[in-house]
Amino acid sequence: MTDPTSRVLGPGASRTTPRAPRESTWRLWKRLSPLLRLLILTQLAFNIGFYAVLPFLAEHLGTAIGMAGWLVGFVLGLRTFSQQGLFVVGGWLVDRWGVRPVVLAGCVLRIAGFAWLGYAETTWSVIGAVLVIGFAAALFSPAVESEVARQAVDWEAAGHGARTRVLALFGVAGQIGAFAGPLLGGLLLAVDFRTACLAGAAVFVLVLAGHLWLMPQHIPGRGRAPRRGGVRTLLRDRRFLALCGAYGSYLLAYNQLYLALPDEVQRAAGSQAPLSWLFALSSVLVVFAQLRVTGWAGDRLDLHRSMTAGLLLIASGFAVVAVTRPAGWTGVAGLLPAAGFVVLLTVGQMLVVPAARAWVPDLAEEGRIGLYTGALSSVSGLIVLAGSAATGFLLDLGLPAAVPWLVLAAVTALAVTLLPRRVEGAAA
Repeated sequence: MTDPTSRVLGPGASRTTPRAPRESTWRLWKRLSPLLRLLILTQLAFNIGFYAVLPFLAEHLGTAIGMAGWLVGFVLGLRTFSQQGLFVVGGWLVDRWGVRPVVLAGCVLRIAGFAWLGYAETTWSVIGAVLVIGFAAALFSPAVESEVARQAVDWEAAGHGARTRVLALFGVAGQIGAFAGPLLGGLLLAVDFRTACLAGAAVFVLVLAGHLWLMPQHIPGRGRAPRRGGVRTLLRDRRFLALCGAYGSYLLAYNQLYLALPDEVQRAAGSQAPLSWLFALSSVLVVFAQLRVTGWAGDRLDLHRSMTAGLLLIASGFAVVAVTRPAGWTGVAGLLPAAGFVVLLTVGQMLVVPAARAWVPDLAEEGRIGLYTGALSSVSGLIVLAGSAATGFLLDLGLPAAVPWLVLAAVTALAVTLLPRRVEGAAA
């Protein structure tokens, strides 16, 4: 594997990541290149459109469409798999054809998918729309994420600070979108689910127009990858595959915001109205704490320790609900364990995600950062596809209330054992 810093410092050179300068988010933003600003704003708009619909999909499928719990879980997992699972295709296309055409194609498909979902009334029609929506992101997201990671490495090599700081700002923009999206969707649901879907499609019309106007045809420093050898090398890389397994376990845990959490909120509050506020709580935490957490971790933890701490925090969030669930609390008291789960999951996410994304460039083969970025999500998508269906099945079995949450806690905690043991490249 090629360490990108070796191309700057020379082969075999050791490097300690510079500490992130303690500066405001606004000052950091002003120091970024125009391309990085465009990509970060793209992530913001992407999540506004996405989260205006997704948090309410499970309820729509179960109530309006009448799907069984296991089928709802399967459809949600299928959406994640068609997105995360096919990231490797999108990443390969990015390495081969460049960022701009892949982003534009993803926007067109996402517009079509949301419009279709708004009018879908049968199981097979819903599945078709969900697959289109997922594949759209499989094109769009690897293009944006891999270029942000590549630009972040260049930023670090130029002495501006740790790459994780740029990646954290990218995550903050996404969470601002994740905060605004559910609030927008909640308002639009007062009309109907179709209106929320069409509003999500309209957001992607704006993203498409913005990239047609602002995205350069060719990005300096990003060449096309060789046609052969990439996937074969990737599949033999045990350290990278181990990272994929650990990250996939995190993503399975995160996916419970859309499956297990709505079920718990419905039980405690008698409706899913508080769900938007729990999503907002998660987003607010990331927006105001992500850069501080990243700076703290960068001074104290390497990538392995950062991901370990994050996964264990997430596991403890599941354990909080598992311990309190048998009490059967309802109302405000009943929502406190769910809120605790959201807080612990979010703090864990703030440690796991920047570290995992920062790790990928150090493991990626020369010229194939898109492929490796996509593969990270593809393996995760496979885990989520199987895990979401299994979780939906567990929730339908009538087992003791704590069991599904304990199982999820154990799966997340055991993911720590999958992490590569030797860290190459940047600290968290």
